[in-house]
Amino acid sequence: MLTGDRPTGPLHLGHYVGSLKMRVELQDKLECFVLLADLHVLTTRNERLDEIGDNIREVVLDYLSVGLDPKKTTIYLQSLVPEVMELFWLFMPLVGVPRAQRIPSLKEMVRDLKLETASMALLSYPILQAADILMVKGDVVPVSRDQASHVELTREIARRFNATYAPVFPEPDAPIGPMLIGTDGQAKASKSIGNVILLSDDAKTVEKRVRSMYTDPARIRADIPGRVEGNPLFLYHDSFNDDTAEVDELKERYRKGKVGDVEVKKRLAAAINRFLDPIRERRAAFESQPGLVDEIIREGSARARAECQRTLAEAREAMGLTYFRDSTTVKVSR
Repeated sequence: MLTGDRPTGPLHLGHYVGSLKMRVELQDKLECFVLLADLHVLTTRNERLDEIGDNIREVVLDYLSVGLDPKKTTIYLQSLVPEVMELFWLFMPLVGVPRAQRIPSLKEMVRDLKLETASMALLSYPILQAADILMVKGDVVPVSRDQASHVELTREIARRFNATYAPVFPEPDAPIGPMLIGTDGQAKASKSIGNVILLSDDAKTVEKRVRSMYTDPARIRADIPGRVEGNPLFLYHDSFNDDTAEVDELKERYRKGKVGDVEVKKRLAAAINRFLDPIRERRAAFESQPGLVDEIIREGSARARAECQRTLAEAREAMGLTYFRDSTTVKVSR
């Protein structure tokens, strides 16, 4: 399995529902690699790059706090595996510009980030992602729905490489994780929009975020029957409230106009904080160990790099790019 995140900031409940929960479950069943995709950050920004290092460490703490075990899951930093860039370059001739431009998320990212146009880095982002996946010969790539088209391109690249040269790469499957709605009712929870609850939020912050959550806009008084279906309050209750009897009782009263949003939100905040309490405790324990995160990244990156070197050697062999293979120095005549 290969999956990962761009280190653009701390992770949130949407990440947990959509991917992190699945990763924790799969690490006992598959050989798992989780990528800190720092090079992918450069596809959409070229400022405040000094923040990436702190973001990387925050994301690793989020991983550890939800239960990813570095003894079972290889957590690694993309830029510490330079061979992936060579594999990316070997894949570039296999993809035409019109095909790269058909990736649905490309136009969405240009629009959402208010970019004048897509850079070459952004246009080729899914090809680098294919190299990330195929460098470990990933069979399973859990993704959100908006990333499914990227994995389909990876499958096309694997097929074309295998047909053109030799059967080196698998065609990965992409189980789609559920998507958590934003606290403001938008279709997707997103850090850039700010409609999220972070895994690292303290109890008071969670209460504040829940108090501001979007609810049924047609319900102007507590005695008016409200809509449960599609209501962010109840979608979050269903995802994070472990007291199903309480959730059922709240839904029944809400539909009858016998409970106010204030009470529903108060109970939701309490449920989310119950869910986050053990995550906070684990995070504090890992934070108290100086150097632990850096050690996990170094060791995981070394394992991932060895994997990529083996795959790259197979790819070069299949393509016939084996000249000077045994040379350590190439003499250039002047």
